Amino acid sequence: MKKIVTIFSMALAACALTTSCTKLESEMYDTINPGIFPTTEDDANALVTAAAYGPFRAAWYDGLFTSAQGGIQVVSDMTTDIGSCQWDDPVWPDMLQVNFTPHSTEIATLYSDQINNISKMTLTLDRIANISMDEEVKARLQAELHLGRGWLAYILYDMYGPIQIASSELLNNPLSEAVAPRLTQEEMVKYIEDEINAALPALPAKYQIGDTGYGRFTRALGYMVLMKLYMHEKNWPKAIECGRELQKPEYGFDLMESYKDIFTLQNEGNKETIWATVCDRSENAQMWLAHVLSSPYPTTNVNIQKWGGYRVLWDFYHTFEPGDKRLEVLVGEFDGTDGFHYSEETPGTVLIDGALPIKYGEDPDATGEESSIDWIVYRYADVLTLLSEALVRDGNAVTQEAVDLLNEVRDRAGLPLKNVSDFASVQEFLDFNLLERGHELWFEGCRRSDLIRYGYYIEYARKYKNSAAAQDYMNVFPLPQSVIDESKGQIAQNPGY
Repeated sequence: MKKIVTIFSMALAACALTTSCTKLESEMYDTINPGIFPTTEDDANALVTAAAYGPFRAAWYDGLFTSAQGGIQVVSDMTTDIGSCQWDDPVWPDMLQVNFTPHSTEIATLYSDQINNISKMTLTLDRIANISMDEEVKARLQAELHLGRGWLAYILYDMYGPIQIASSELLNNPLSEAVAPRLTQEEMVKYIEDEINAALPALPAKYQIGDTGYGRFTRALGYMVLMKLYMHEKNWPKAIECGRELQKPEYGFDLMESYKDIFTLQNEGNKETIWATVCDRSENAQMWLAHVLSSPYPTTNVNIQKWGGYRVLWDFYHTFEPGDKRLEVLVGEFDGTDGFHYSEETPGTVLIDGALPIKYGEDPDATGEESSIDWIVYRYADVLTLLSEALVRDGNAVTQEAVDLLNEVRDRAGLPLKNVSDFASVQEFLDFNLLERGHELWFEGCRRSDLIRYGYYIEYARKYKNSAAAQDYMNVFPLPQSVIDESKGQIAQNPGY
């Protein structure tokens, strides 16, 4: 059993005894005498594990990184030129057609489910502040809460624009009718920066796969989130600083030799993984292959569930260069167990919308939809390609270093290396980098933010999704209508919705 999963399971049980949630502005911690719980280091650890790590799971159909329809990597990429789904469930059309409304199910649910989690972390900071315990351990637990708040705030900011942040004073006054305000953009960025910077000194650089703390937050994760934030804000010098930090030997990051080996059970915690959410078949299962594979697709483990939903659009599939090794796990044709050869020309019911984004290896002990392979959230190839982009944007010139960084990823993919002279302009290089990131990071939740940063998101929705609904203001999702209604006019909807 993976230890972080066991700890998390016990922490949820402990937290359930002490908390019940009302709305954003009210979290009740007084159902058990506070003089009894929490009082010990174990109590603090249980509360922090539940509050800080609860949102960042790939737990069946729950958590930000679920591979089901509510996961942010799925939601993000399904709205871009990469993703499609062959099911006709009512949740998919709004995502696939970029037809966002305040009533779009998964978009509304994601915000409503997650906004309270920042408040839970705030209250947990209050709860553990006066516990007598080892000060180094306390500092680490507090750092995990700060990083959790900053990271979740960034994720929601990227998707919805500035969000509501409830103060400790408001949360500790559950009878108040005050509404937590939305921050300004400047306040939002400062909040995220301050939270993550507060966390960095007390966190280890990284954990190895066998460490007791493997799966917990690290300094590397903090810098990765900051890098994402600075790319979002187009603060290229700060993004470069974060990229340089993550290149330092103390982190030990490097590319795996083989792309397909990154996402396997045998290589969990590999040198390319910056942070993964720990998975286990019984406690915290991910279900990627069940959502992707169709029944005729041959697998070594015949007990794996195969629902045949997620696809990578053919238009995007055709942008890969011949011989790209990443196509080993992005399957455009195969011989089925039924004796039929499936391809774009002979799709049957399997490849109608596109290729199979298999990516993850098989769990040999899976007996259905569940897999215990850790779900990778951030990895080093993301850093290299972002740093390459930031260097070119910052200096407005294609440099040898930027090309070399891109070539590290291309070399692993078995593709010809590029030279500075291959790019006639800065924009040509940037567009090439964008495509390379798409080829490297499909269905890892990067494509939407990349396209928005480049100014292509809505254009691509119209071009590749044939969306008649996509509007220029849809670079951010709408807030749920329930949030607007409950605030009695104090919370403004995002423009255009």
